[in-house]
Amino acid sequence: MVVALDQASKWWMLDHVMRPPRVIELTGFFNLVMGWNRGVSFGLFNTSTPYNAWVLSALALIIVAVLAVWLGRTRSPLLAAAIGLIIGGALGNVIDRVRFGAVFDFLDIHAAGFHWPAFNVADSAITVGAVMLVVDSLFARPENYKHKGDGTTGSENRANDGP
Repeated sequence: MVVALDQASKWWMLDHVMRPPRVIELTGFFNLVMGWNRGVSFGLFNTSTPYNAWVLSALALIIVAVLAVWLGRTRSPLLAAAIGLIIGGALGNVIDRVRFGAVFDFLDIHAAGFHWPAFNVADSAITVGAVMLVVDSLFARPENYKHKGDGTTGSENRANDGP
């Protein structure tokens, strides 16, 4: 679902809203913009090498594979939702890197002259998923971590529920 929402929003912005590219001020703190991120979060590793998109895509796919294994092992609905959001967001951005060589970002939040780096639906899903992982790790109940059929609970199995 995240991948579909992410790609649909990017298609709409690229093909309909940002023709021609411009800044659209929606509120005093929120704009629609056209930005390309060749790196990762906050523009880290943003280089112009032709291999950057492929290396970052491969790394993201490895992380997705690890998260998919974790997802298959979890019994916690909150943890499953968190992992699903992260996987969907990562795949949405991989699609951009393969198609365009960069990730299309268009949401711009700002205040007092300071702009948060532009982001997209996939980035939002990854962020929300990461926050949910933190909440789960802080407040999860041991019964959410019973392993299928082994009879263990709590801390002895908590390590088995991670990647």
